Amino acid sequence: MAQTGIIRFGFLNSHFLLNLSLRNGWKECSRDLSKKTFALCQFCSTASSSQEKQQNFPQTYGQITSRTHPDIIQEGQVTPGLTKIEFQDRRFRLMELILQQFHRLKRNTKNHLVVIPSASKVFMSDKIPYPFRQNTEFLYLTGFQEPDSVLLLQNAPDKNLPEHVSTLFVPKKNNHIEMWEGPRTGTEGAVELLGVDCAYSMEELENFLQVYARSHHNFVLWYDFLNPPLPNVNELLKSFMSSLHHTEFESPIPLIQQLRLIKSESEIKLMQHSAEIACESLTEVMKSSHPGVNETQLYAKMDFECRIRGAERLAYPPVVAGGSRANIIHYIANNQRILPGDMVLMDAGCEYHSYASDLTRTWPVSGKFTCPQQDLYEIVLIIQKELIELCCEMSNLDQLFHTMCQLMGTKLQELGLVSGKLGKIELAKIAYNFCPHHVSHYLGMDVHDTRIISCDYSSIYLPGSTVITIPGIYIKPENHQVPAQYRGMGIRIEDDILITDVGPEILTSRCPKTIADIEKIFGVKKL
Repeated sequence: MAQTGIIRFGFLNSHFLLNLSLRNGWKECSRDLSKKTFALCQFCSTASSSQEKQQNFPQTYGQITSRTHPDIIQEGQVTPGLTKIEFQDRRFRLMELILQQFHRLKRNTKNHLVVIPSASKVFMSDKIPYPFRQNTEFLYLTGFQEPDSVLLLQNAPDKNLPEHVSTLFVPKKNNHIEMWEGPRTGTEGAVELLGVDCAYSMEELENFLQVYARSHHNFVLWYDFLNPPLPNVNELLKSFMSSLHHTEFESPIPLIQQLRLIKSESEIKLMQHSAEIACESLTEVMKSSHPGVNETQLYAKMDFECRIRGAERLAYPPVVAGGSRANIIHYIANNQRILPGDMVLMDAGCEYHSYASDLTRTWPVSGKFTCPQQDLYEIVLIIQKELIELCCEMSNLDQLFHTMCQLMGTKLQELGLVSGKLGKIELAKIAYNFCPHHVSHYLGMDVHDTRIISCDYSSIYLPGSTVITIPGIYIKPENHQVPAQYRGMGIRIEDDILITDVGPEILTSRCPKTIADIEKIFGVKKL
């Protein structure tokens, strides 16, 4: 998916050692914690007793588990492919980063309170919700799939970071609501399922903050006030901070995204499978296309093929653009017939257990490229192949973009679409008019992943990160500066790339991309 916009943000890459043994002694019961924590305040015993009343009933969860879906998720995993230990390690490494940042800035505050809210339901009309999608930062640290929840991390009692206590605030179990919406995990289930140290109902968050403030007179609140996913929690935290005599707070999002940038082996496997699903599905879409087909049919075909292969959803509204509509970079109306002789530009991907793929192919709906179509397609293909090879050599995303503009300018000049008298600098500027979007962004749990780092085009590619390369050429029908046979064409090619120590690995290589391979699909189909 093409990306625009620039935000400058520097970040420090670090390599972290797993040190899970530091947390092995923690009990999954808040009553075992020190008096300095919220756990022994008076209203917690009420929460514990309400949990005990439910112990005679089978525990139910608001998401799939190894008990309900043993074919999808293994015992010990919170979400498919990701274990409790991995989520605990993510939280531990976040606290490590907080400690490192304060040491680097020579700040001496020892107490830190991290607040990460979940997403909330969004409704399209009265009582009709949109499909729920969890806040990515919250999901990365917990694996919890329910709305209206909050993760809270704080220093372990009488100990320094990165040792910490993790507390999750979740919606109460409610038989009436669960009859309509399905089971909730509740406080007891959250500790068992997620491996957090303790859990309470959302109604207790305000009391928790008050008790914490009374016992910690000097602390840093780590919370993102600029992009609050839960409005009620945001108002609560504003009121909480205004009642205190100090206003020291930081956003945890840059640090979380720094962690998310480098994928674990488990994450890489999930992304590889997401890419495989997208490749197989888009290949089936290409096979099913024909002159006169409606764009919405190809949209539906992609959605269907991804879902029957195990994807939860498409990763974003796909672009299915026939003919000159391919010049609308984020065209998502997808409601026109594709005429004989037109090409189809499809930009689509899927989410597989919360990890996204992002893939674009352009092909002739008739199955055979015309000579002008072939001319432009080969330019984009050659440029993309060169950019993929350069991914591990370029120092940052900006350099890759400038290289793309220089390559494209030269190729357009060779084809006679721009003046042969222009120098390299002028050619690069002209090329930007033919491809006005950036050529790369990071990919992961979100399509435009780790938005703060991804928008910093001076950031460097690092082994373990996943990116896309997406050159394109767009020539509007009214562009009379190019020969008539090329007007109205829009071509884009995109692949998902894993950066490794030995070079780029193309995760989406199984989707046909060369002219010969694309035409072969239609040749096989007609037999």
